[in-house]
Amino acid sequence: MPFTLDRVPRELVFRPVTLTARERLAPHYLRLRLEGEALRGFDSLGSDDHIRLFFPGESPAEGFRLDGDAGALDVGALRESPSREYTPLAWDAEAGVLEIEFVVHGEHGIAGRWADHAPIGSVIGVGGPRGSMVITGEPDGWLLAGDETALPAIRRFLARLSREGDATPRGLVLVEVPDAAHRPALEAPAGTELRWVHRDGRPQGEALVAALDALGPEDRPVGEVFAFVAAEHAIVKPGRALLLDRWGLASDQLVVKGYWRRGEAEYHAPH
Repeated sequence: MPFTLDRVPRELVFRPVTLTARERLAPHYLRLRLEGEALRGFDSLGSDDHIRLFFPGESPAEGFRLDGDAGALDVGALRESPSREYTPLAWDAEAGVLEIEFVVHGEHGIAGRWADHAPIGSVIGVGGPRGSMVITGEPDGWLLAGDETALPAIRRFLARLSREGDATPRGLVLVEVPDAAHRPALEAPAGTELRWVHRDGRPQGEALVAALDALGPEDRPVGEVFAFVAAEHAIVKPGRALLLDRWGLASDQLVVKGYWRRGEAEYHAPH
């Protein structure tokens, strides 16, 4: 039976969370641990889900103040605060724990500055996810491709493959990073090939576009294929050219999106 991609709406919930740990996985890549009672019951059904993180002003030392003894967020103030979208990587709904990974580049971007410099104990807001894309059934083969911003989603898709425990050749993973020194730890399950794509000084996205352009019909995984491609917005056209034109995949069995757009801090991917 062919697999399907099904949209599942979710109730939008806003939650206060506290930064409790920070781990540097690569020179410009961090994993943060967020905790809070409001995270009890949190769930994310789709590997490409997005939640919105709300940051309390320009100073990373600032934190949201909670209203009253119940520790509730002022949702009105939250909505007026700067925010960015991220994929939830891992969570413990019983313990009230959520892990998020961030790409950071010095002092650029309010989210990156907060992730890099906020004191442990700082409070931010989390909203969502407000909907999920869920894979029903099991694809025969996979293509996962993206830059650092897509790594959390790629990790979650790979975790699903690992749980299947099948060593049959399943597909290909392409991840663009600046160079070998900037590779966060990432493992592909048996039967899945992982290729690191290095920018080596080129603008973000160019190396991944070239890697996709180099793939032909002979590189297509066998059977019903699910493809996920996400990076800077310039990836959309070459990604669709590979998947729709050269590989002949069905448009409703793939995801190709620009996770971010060069020069537009407020841009967020459609989902």
